[in-house]
Amino acid sequence: MIKLIGVLIIVIGFIMKFDTIAVVLVAGVITGLVGGLGFVEILTIIGEAFIKTRYMSLFLLTLPVIGILERSGLRERAADLIRGMKSVTTGKVLTTYHVIRELAAAFSLRLGGHVQFIRPLVNPMAYGAAEKNFTEVDEETEDIIKGYAAGSENLGNFFGQNVFVAAGGVLLIVGTLGELGVEVTPLAVSKASIPIAIIALVYSAIQNYMLDRRIAKKLGLKKSGKPAAEVK
Repeated sequence: MIKLIGVLIIVIGFIMKFDTIAVVLVAGVITGLVGGLGFVEILTIIGEAFIKTRYMSLFLLTLPVIGILERSGLRERAADLIRGMKSVTTGKVLTTYHVIRELAAAFSLRLGGHVQFIRPLVNPMAYGAAEKNFTEVDEETEDIIKGYAAGSENLGNFFGQNVFVAAGGVLLIVGTLGELGVEVTPLAVSKASIPIAIIALVYSAIQNYMLDRRIAKKLGLKKSGKPAAEVK
């Protein structure tokens, strides 16, 4: 049981709110020593694990970049861009992004993400469209737009990625079915995912259209000057 001391160290470290990386490293080193490993061997294991997952650092590098861009006014510029367009609505912005996200996932292009696109670009653009066409957007409606923006990312990525024949999800399905005695090829799974992706896109487009009607009914059109009760 002493070999589980690393778990105890992590629990205590998190409760005491110590530095997360330091707590994990200390827990790993102590667990290795208790388990009979040498200090050099422990460092070797940690180094090999870092090398295998080094590409994750590329994702972490995007976080400060996005933060700097937001601080420099990226969200405001994205909203201003939408306000300058004609015949744009919140639903159209979200549907357009869903199409782009699903196509990118279908070709296994790393384009999209809540941190990289939804927060700094898509959500401000969708909110800017609402501000352009409707009266002052209240906090509840703003939260609804945020939820739909996040949903467009989830739907586009989830149902588009399996269209790519070498996607991890496709290989997982093939492997799982193979263990159950059902032989399928990655190409067959990819083809079967195409109609599902189309259905997801149609569903999202209808959902975003209903979102436009919902906002219009609640807030009313700014240009017409009609109260929300008169907007159909």
